[in-house]
Amino acid sequence: GNDVSRVVAIVPTVKRLIEGFRAAGLPVIHTMECHRPDLSDLPPAKRDRGNPSIRIGDVGPMGRVLIAGEPGTAILEELAPLPGEIVIEKPGKGAFYATGLGDDLKRLGARQLVFAGVTTEVCVQTTMREANDRGYECLVAEDATESYFPEFKAAALAMIRAQGAIVGWTATSDQVLEGIANA
Repeated sequence: GNDVSRVVAIVPTVKRLIEGFRAAGLPVIHTMECHRPDLSDLPPAKRDRGNPSIRIGDVGPMGRVLIAGEPGTAILEELAPLPGEIVIEKPGKGAFYATGLGDDLKRLGARQLVFAGVTTEVCVQTTMREANDRGYECLVAEDATESYFPEFKAAALAMIRAQGAIVGWTATSDQVLEGIANA
């Protein structure tokens, strides 16, 4: 697989951001890409992508790859949800596709979303674009997101910022936390 050192390096920053939101009484929503054990939510076009030696649903070193409930899909202990926090199990790259995220956000009365996590150019950017299309103001904490490939992260952040922040804004986690403290 990919070298995970880049994505693991952001864990302390993501943790600090989550703790800041919790301390301010703001909701934290966790997302994880995974599929049903019977793969009924996995289209063939997605299954056929990626590494040909191990596919979604195949057995890997941490259980079946990208299958709900398997050890390899678990949220890292340092970032684990607290009781009552929303966890979205998403079968796609974006967190809105085939999930209840839209309903959850409406129930919360959300208008602004802050994004963190991995990978910048796939799951984070896809969800951010989907949110922007639904009318949410979006911001990605640029030091709390990462990619396996630094050039992909840079390109994704540049696209987010392009044309007057057409998709949303970027800021550091310190700037986000300062904004929360001053709200």
